[in-house]
Amino acid sequence: MEAYLLEFGNMLLRWLHVIAAIAWIGESIYFVMLDNGLKSPRAAEDKQKGVFGEMWAVHGGGFYHNQKYATAPAKLPDDLHWSFWKAYTTWLSGFALFALLYLASPGIYLINPSSSWEWAANMTGWQANIAAVLFLLLGWVVYNELCKRISPNMERDGVLSIAVAVMMVVVAYVSVHLFAGRAAFLLTGAVMATAMSANVFFWIIPGQRRMVKAMKAGETPNPLDGKRGKQRSVHNTYFTLPVVLLMLSNHYSFMYTHAYSWAIMALFIFAGALIRQFFVLMHQGNIRPAYPAAGVALLLVAVWVAAPSSKPAVPESQSTASANANAEMDGNAEMSTASGDIDIARIQGIMNERCVQCHAKNPSHAGFAAAPAGILLDSERHTTIQAQMVKQVVASGYMPLGNITKITDEERAAIAAWKPEPL
Repeated sequence: MEAYLLEFGNMLLRWLHVIAAIAWIGESIYFVMLDNGLKSPRAAEDKQKGVFGEMWAVHGGGFYHNQKYATAPAKLPDDLHWSFWKAYTTWLSGFALFALLYLASPGIYLINPSSSWEWAANMTGWQANIAAVLFLLLGWVVYNELCKRISPNMERDGVLSIAVAVMMVVVAYVSVHLFAGRAAFLLTGAVMATAMSANVFFWIIPGQRRMVKAMKAGETPNPLDGKRGKQRSVHNTYFTLPVVLLMLSNHYSFMYTHAYSWAIMALFIFAGALIRQFFVLMHQGNIRPAYPAAGVALLLVAVWVAAPSSKPAVPESQSTASANANAEMDGNAEMSTASGDIDIARIQGIMNERCVQCHAKNPSHAGFAAAPAGILLDSERHTTIQAQMVKQVVASGYMPLGNITKITDEERAAIAAWKPEPL
């Protein structure tokens, strides 16, 4: 029952998180489009009132006339619309979901036992949890300091963009060495999402409140508040597509189990930003096909980098050990990893020993009420259906998570060498 309740809570939190994210991102993208699509006002009285730009639109059977003031309108309404709760709800629900899934089971989801950083591979559960939280916090601190030091008056935003891009490459590289692959992708996206929400909480909304307060007092607002809010809002819009991709990445093991997963991650981040740039410019009436073309080119590079090898991705030492161990048997070709002639009976034996604790209709592992991702490995037929996925994630060392079932190198080598027969 406990596993079922956790699973149900997971589902509800995920639902809330997705709903809040859709509302926040949708509103953000709309206002970026509105701001970039404004035209100079045509009516003389609008110009006299201080209207900077306007947009006429039709939607849902109605006509809309949006206007933006250059400074302060003569009077502000009491029911001024604010945009912040969607951002806060997205982050809070996302962190709650992360805590429920990852922080509650760090030995399974966070720790990377195959990390080349020995101290990271040997972290305890509570150390991994602290490292994950600090990773998010430090990501925001570094990003915020870059913004404050490189472009405090929003006059060097081009240089700042390059610095943030370099920072994200470093974040991607460090994350895959500190944490298990799936958690690394999620945490890199969470660093960006944390920066987005923190931009709203620490800069955009406080600046807007100061501007409103000044206007209501008959004073001139500080123009830096408007510029800084615009700067952070622009950053948020370029983070959007990469964050969405990284939050979905846990469904695609070819991304986070690769030896160069950090490079694949960086390519996707840059591709998302370039594609978003195309739409930002398009709203200004400036069509630049080079941006989406460059984004697609980076995606193709990612496809090339992530492509599986034609040979099983098993370390040579594992293959040698497996071959030697099997050579001591009776020479049965079906049992020989070296020849690659491994039968389904042997593979299913490994599944029964190392995998069906979770990947069964009724998992025996206390943390699962149902098979993760609906993947069943409790019969030869089910295992054969999932053959390619099993070969990839087991040979790469990603599964079993945290190697909680103590699968051996020889068993990994056997799975990598297995050539499943068609059903």
